[in-house]
Amino acid sequence: MKTLVVAEKPSVGRDIARVLGVKGSSQGCLTSDTHVVTWAVGHLVGLCEPDEVDEKYKKWRMDLLPMLPEKIPLKVYSQTKAQFNVVKKLMNDEDISEIICATDSGREGELIFRYIYDCAGCKKPVKRLWVSSMTDAAIKAGLDSMKPGEAYDGLYLSARCRCEADWLVGMNASRAFSLKYNAHLSVGRVQTPTLAILVKRDSEICAFVPEDYFEVNCDFGDYKGVWIDANQKTHIPSKEKADEIKKKVNGKTGRVVESTRDEKRKPPEKLYDLTTLQREANRKFGFSADKTLKIAQSLYETRKMITYPRTDSSYLPDDMIPKVQKTLNLLPEPYQSFVKAIAPVKTAKRIYDNSKVTDHHAIIPTDRKMETGVLTEDEKKIFDLIAKKLIAAHYPDYVYSSTKIITEVEGEKFRTQGNMPISEGWRALYKGEEKKKEDDAEIPLLRVGDERNVKKASVKQQKTKPPSPHTDDTLLKAMEDAGKTIEDEDLREKMKDSGLGTPATRAATITRLIDVGYAERKGKQIVSTEKGKLLVKVAPDEMTSALTTGKWERALSRMALITDKSEMERKEKRFMESIGRFCTYLVEYAKTKAPYQRFPEEKQMKAKKATYAKKEKTGDGG
Repeated sequence: MKTLVVAEKPSVGRDIARVLGVKGSSQGCLTSDTHVVTWAVGHLVGLCEPDEVDEKYKKWRMDLLPMLPEKIPLKVYSQTKAQFNVVKKLMNDEDISEIICATDSGREGELIFRYIYDCAGCKKPVKRLWVSSMTDAAIKAGLDSMKPGEAYDGLYLSARCRCEADWLVGMNASRAFSLKYNAHLSVGRVQTPTLAILVKRDSEICAFVPEDYFEVNCDFGDYKGVWIDANQKTHIPSKEKADEIKKKVNGKTGRVVESTRDEKRKPPEKLYDLTTLQREANRKFGFSADKTLKIAQSLYETRKMITYPRTDSSYLPDDMIPKVQKTLNLLPEPYQSFVKAIAPVKTAKRIYDNSKVTDHHAIIPTDRKMETGVLTEDEKKIFDLIAKKLIAAHYPDYVYSSTKIITEVEGEKFRTQGNMPISEGWRALYKGEEKKKEDDAEIPLLRVGDERNVKKASVKQQKTKPPSPHTDDTLLKAMEDAGKTIEDEDLREKMKDSGLGTPATRAATITRLIDVGYAERKGKQIVSTEKGKLLVKVAPDEMTSALTTGKWERALSRMALITDKSEMERKEKRFMESIGRFCTYLVEYAKTKAPYQRFPEEKQMKAKKATYAKKEKTGDGG
């Protein structure tokens, strides 16, 4: 008898086969005397379209909404049907005694396998391979510590409920609002509130009226200061007032009335989760969130140089210290001069904390010898970020002196601030990469009572600036922090870890907003279109607020942790009933409450209806 291994992609299947010593090749699989390794090609199976559930739904009619089928059947995707048939045949082969689920270790990977398993009608026992990196050592360790498939039933339930809920809300809301406004409108519980974030920022920019203000600066010879009022503000509303202060102090003697110099420490930043990696790559290289994810996925799957990238954790488990020491020692030559300066790796709560590790730990390089010469330029950039972040995490704090001087001239006060490095610590890894700040200037050691003549006073005209348009960096941050904007204090606390979408799906959400015409890129900026603004205007608050999806994510996250079967059934029933009520509300809102609005005319409405609905229901989860 043999064991069947089902991977998510052919490349991962070949990696596992190599570790298992499986070398024989056959149609859509690799074989040996003990194992057969096969694979999906992403999703082989998914939920049926509405007209496949019931033929009456071929017609887009308001009176047929809401669509709330008791069960949404599964279907095999036509474009990958051949590979599904290979997997199905192997699953039901009498020579196969057990199956190893080796799809990606996360909610979506679990769903991919379970849907295939169900659609194939398989009943054989399943074990779960759960790994965070694709090195041979990690795969071997994973194979030695597999759990029964039932241990992940909660994760599967969470994934299935998310998928079906997105289908129900996406299909019903998209049809209802498309019919109401005779336009191609894709509506979803993640993409619509994300769009609302863009629209809000663009509205603030549009409504912004710049105002002139003035600052008075004094040159005291060996240092400079800026005028401040009693509230420590530097803005002076009128030029007349600024000129008056300038004239009053020019050439006069100033006296130091306050002088403080404190030693401060800044610890290394936390390790990368996917969102922080995407944000930094956007800031430093202009990469879109989607591009960074694809590069990270390549470094994980193909190059075997980083651990699992689709993680929301920035911590490592306590027992990884020996592995991290090995990883640091195996980093290629450009990094070794920095590694040598690290003392033996020790436990530090800001790096190692079991209580803050979720399905996967932070993104770090793998513990294998590697060469960066094989990488593309873009891969080098992302690997460099990840490698430096791990090294920096084990470096001492950056220590600096923070100086503040208040100089009084003729009753007017001028503030001087500056920071001077004492010990570079972890910042030594980033020399030359950070822009020098104005307040990093060296300031002489001054005491209260010291006097200086004003060499020159000057007035500088400034303008208030509007908020900046969103970029991938700021939009990802806004999605991640969406739950923090909720006014209800109790609910905000409960939802502090619930943002819009998941790290694995946020890039796809941004891409989808652009694909359906709600947003567009202008260089690094992402701005809403007229169509996007109109949708946010007509959609109910429940669809544009982070509150709805935050509640979903909180419920789904808790569902994934359930181990009791009866509790799973109760939670599933309660969750799906709430989704049904929500769909009914959305349809009724579109019918009776949605305000009149004319959307830009679009051709081929009927031909595109199915496409828009399908785009919506396949992408809001993760």
